[in-house]
Amino acid sequence: MLLEDIKKILNCRVLCCEELLNLEIGEVCATDLMSNVLATSGTNTLLITGLNNIQVVRTAEMSDIPAVVFIQDRIPNNDVIELAKEKNIVLMVSNYSMYSACGNLYLAGLR
Repeated sequence: MLLEDIKKILNCRVLCCEELLNLEIGEVCATDLMSNVLATSGTNTLLITGLNNIQVVRTAEMSDIPAVVFIQDRIPNNDVIELAKEKNIVLMVSNYSMYSACGNLYLAGLR
């Protein structure tokens, strides 16, 4: 599924790297524990999280995750957004809860 499709399904606002919304996503890692991300990630993985600090971008970078969705309208500060721009990691914000975001993506075919 393309990030553009995920943006529409989750009603996301793109915070940075909108030019990369044509990336293909094959799986989702939904967690607030960055150690779980390190154990389960892949290059076509979308990270859904309620955390909005700099460690999220650092973890995404280490795990080759191209995109992060922050749930419940949790907007990170400018330092987080600037680092994501530097690392070419798409950041988006959704008003959905983690449960609803995962359910909507599952119903749309993303497992």
